[in-house]
Amino acid sequence: MASTNDLKNGLVLNIDGQLWSVVEFQHVKPGKGPAFVRTKLKAVLSGKVVDKTFNAGVKVETATVDKREMQFLYKDGEDFVFMDTSDFEQLHVPAATVGDAANFLLENQDAIVAIHEGTPLYVELPTSVVLEITYTEPGLQGDRSTGGTKPATVETGYEIQVPLFLEMGTRVKVDTRSGDYLGRVND
Repeated sequence: MASTNDLKNGLVLNIDGQLWSVVEFQHVKPGKGPAFVRTKLKAVLSGKVVDKTFNAGVKVETATVDKREMQFLYKDGEDFVFMDTSDFEQLHVPAATVGDAANFLLENQDAIVAIHEGTPLYVELPTSVVLEITYTEPGLQGDRSTGGTKPATVETGYEIQVPLFLEMGTRVKVDTRSGDYLGRVND
């Protein structure tokens, strides 16, 4: 249990049996009436965001979420298999839980898996990853100056937009939050 005065971003609350992560919060002390806390909560499993107001000092139930550094091993049917790097224990995470992170996951890549009472909640990737372009249309001479983009498929099968001059086999840095091209990587 915690008080609404102890809220902080990233804290996971258990409200009516559902897990909610605090996205942002604001303590409000109006001129008249009691103080309250205005929060923006994100449902951990569905990703739905809601606004909720609590009276100041009210007790809220917190949930223990264990964030573990894990390594992605392989895909097994619909599940992604991760290995805990500290004790080598393997964990099967359903594709629905992995979500968009699957677009940027390569074998042997490190990620953080959040677990609550043995159930994986979500997978957190580094903010950027390096992936190789496996297919893109060839660039034309003179394309360097226009600043246009073209679709390119990276080794995970995900499609991103890249500058026209990039070719197949080029390693690029990609933002895992938006899927944006961040630059070319020279090995």
